[in-house]
Amino acid sequence: MIEAEAEAAGAPLTLMGRDVDAFEEHGRLRVQTQTGLLDLPAPNLYGGHQFDNAGLAVAAMLALDDPRIDEAALAHGVSHAIWPARMQLLTAGPLGAQATARGADLWLDGGHNPHAGRAVAESVGRLAARDGRPVTLIVGMFARKDADGFFAPFDALAPRVLTVSFDSHNAAEPDDLAAAARRAGLQAATATDLQAALAEALAAPGPAPHVIICGGLHFAGEALALSEATWPD
Repeated sequence: MIEAEAEAAGAPLTLMGRDVDAFEEHGRLRVQTQTGLLDLPAPNLYGGHQFDNAGLAVAAMLALDDPRIDEAALAHGVSHAIWPARMQLLTAGPLGAQATARGADLWLDGGHNPHAGRAVAESVGRLAARDGRPVTLIVGMFARKDADGFFAPFDALAPRVLTVSFDSHNAAEPDDLAAAARRAGLQAATATDLQAALAEALAAPGPAPHVIICGGLHFAGEALALSEATWPD
């Protein structure tokens, strides 16, 4: 479909995996083009999928054929990119302070579909593999989203799930989200709101957990709205 549209528009088409390839190697981003290999820093954004995203962005910049966009500029862009609510580590604000006091790490992600669920699950799996600490998801989502598809990729990770509502008449009921998580084989319960869910996650016995607030950008926005200290500079 994309190839047909590009041909109809007379637009040049560069395909990842054919004309350009990007991959993680030794903790760095390698971008293979038809003219050479770029060795770039790891993306500032966390997660294996961000190597793919950064590689695609580099390919787009190279397609501009602008002499100002040299390897140093590409390296700076990749290593300094900021994208709120995409596996964003929260250390400031009331939620970040709560987590830090417990020795937990708190992440925020606005992904809300099965593809995003796979990306978040892979990213969180990397975190858990480092230290074996438990994982808790705090999830709020629009009712129209595919909650079953979102939760399915987490089955091997087996996180604890706490579901909440948020300020929207389109928000899914916490009971419905919890039921979807259980259908994916996950342990799930409801909480009254985001802050109560975080308090419950942090009160669990055992090692301080990795906590991920996720399920949608509207829900993530409520977390960011609690403090300007969580906003990008």
